[in-house]
Amino acid sequence: QVQLVESGGGLVQAGGSLRLSCAASGFIFSVNGMGWYRQAPGKQRELVASITRGGSTNYADSVKGRFTISRDNARNTVNLQMNSLKPEDTGDYYCNTHNPLTDWRLIKYWGQGTQVTVSS
Repeated sequence: QVQLVESGGGLVQAGGSLRLSCAASGFIFSVNGMGWYRQAPGKQRELVASITRGGSTNYADSVKGRFTISRDNARNTVNLQMNSLKPEDTGDYYCNTHNPLTDWRLIKYWGQGTQVTVSS
């Protein structure tokens, strides 16, 4: 069974940093692209950052230059380093797969997420 456990969220002042971690199990982690997603209050879930099985990364325009996604296949973890945080980054953050053959909007299983609140 797939399990995704996010951690590292919290309350931070604007301009601060947080490092989110995701521990994954129940699938072959190393052959899957992974992503971090977030859902801000009153908004749809969105893809924030993704990393392929080979390590190439992509970021939403809103976080480019501030966030860094990384993965550790030996530990089945994917991380998101979040710097220069803005109030607009507030939301619930989730990790999940991100692969060409999967429309992530149809993913049925999500972990508990981790809440990020950025105060101004």
